[in-house]
Amino acid sequence: MRTVPYVVVAALFALGIAAHLSAAEPAAAPAAPANQQAMRLETDTPEAGAVRYLLYLPPGYAKAKKPWPLVLFLHGRGESGQDLMIVGKHGPPKLIAAGKDFPFICAAPQCPKSTWWSHADRVAGLVALLDHLQKTYRVDPDRVYVTGLSMGGFGTWALAANQPKRFAALAPICGRGDTATAERFAHVPTWVFHGEADRTVPVQNSKDMVEAMRKAGGQPKLTLYPGVGHDSWTRTYANPDFWKWLLAQRRKK
Repeated sequence: MRTVPYVVVAALFALGIAAHLSAAEPAAAPAAPANQQAMRLETDTPEAGAVRYLLYLPPGYAKAKKPWPLVLFLHGRGESGQDLMIVGKHGPPKLIAAGKDFPFICAAPQCPKSTWWSHADRVAGLVALLDHLQKTYRVDPDRVYVTGLSMGGFGTWALAANQPKRFAALAPICGRGDTATAERFAHVPTWVFHGEADRTVPVQNSKDMVEAMRKAGGQPKLTLYPGVGHDSWTRTYANPDFWKWLLAQRRKK
């Protein structure tokens, strides 16, 4: 398994080192939103394939020899595809591109249009990505978080069910999960967000997951936005109290 910045690949082509890989002219390195790198991880899992993602390293990462929190952000269906730039349309990548400094590493993978974050192939890819990030970067294993919006909310629930002992906190926004899996991660601090007027993903989906977690002994938080439709993520990610809560969580052992 290996990950390579696209800029490095482009440089190798420029030097002629990788000329044997293709007789055609090499493609230009993909653009990435400001302050983030376009990365590609070649996984060892056939069903997962390659994982393309944006990577953000916080100011001071290079000098501060300490472990850092890691936030995995899962985008919505509209940002699926091959253009990493569009992953920066919402959420943390958008804020980072606008100049926001965060005190954590942020990885924002892109889902192919042929699948969904909650499908087994993508969950396998996300697990491979997390494994790689935790081996390659100075990640605090007790401060790994996952959050996502819409389809990314589906993925947040699915990944939590697959990796119930990995995360310090979950923050699914306007998603849907499988209530039968809630007992697996009921112990994980969770803050759920949804617009009450959402016609794309009904708010009942979030209510059902919260109720299932509570029945299993969990204490998830639920924030509903009156009169708000599908976009319940803009105000959530713009809320300093959300980030304060998230980064205060530690994995329960």
